[in-house]
Amino acid sequence: MTILHQKIHNPISSSFIEKCRKCARLAEFLDTVRIQYPAYHAKPVSAFGDLSAKLLIIGLAPGMHGANRTGRPFTGDFAGILLYQTLYKFGLASHATSVSVEDDLRLFQCRITNAVKCLPPANKPQPSEIRQCNAYLADEIADFIAHGGQGILALGNIAHQAGLIALGLKMKSFAFKHGARHHLPNGLRLYDSYHCSRYNTQTKRLTQEMFEQIIARICADLALIT
Repeated sequence: MTILHQKIHNPISSSFIEKCRKCARLAEFLDTVRIQYPAYHAKPVSAFGDLSAKLLIIGLAPGMHGANRTGRPFTGDFAGILLYQTLYKFGLASHATSVSVEDDLRLFQCRITNAVKCLPPANKPQPSEIRQCNAYLADEIADFIAHGGQGILALGNIAHQAGLIALGLKMKSFAFKHGARHHLPNGLRLYDSYHCSRYNTQTKRLTQEMFEQIIARICADLALIT
């Protein structure tokens, strides 16, 4: 999927994220999800983690029975298993699992968000929805930089592209490749990894060793806790 380049939106406070209904298809889909699963969060999902993080991790979008259910990124679904296990191994999380917003999990020096804040049908956001939601990501990245942020880890090509759009950078100058490290003009480092989805991990496109190598490199580069 290719996302057209665009300028950064004016920053928008994250306090408005959960009330957002700007993408009609996504808003209507969440309305039906709330009817089917009345106990689910079923709203846009805000970022989670250390407000003074050195590392910002960007995923794709909430999963139906994960973040869409619990209200926290990568929480309660398969995609979060490898992510949180690895963060815990490197001292960036207080627990190795993330199952509920009530589990007292804390992140250290890192923060997690998604390129698209709402659950998309079939887990496939449309390009227009990625562009529309980019204002929130741009706001998050601006706040991340203002608080001393140093590196971004993009989980998958869409997250990679969305991060570049939010920073006003051209995608052709920074091609996505698993294991890549890009030095951005503003001083940030952008790291790429395949998404830690069930499909990628079960097909061995992304193994535990591969993902740990990336987190280890980030920890060394940014002098994070290990």
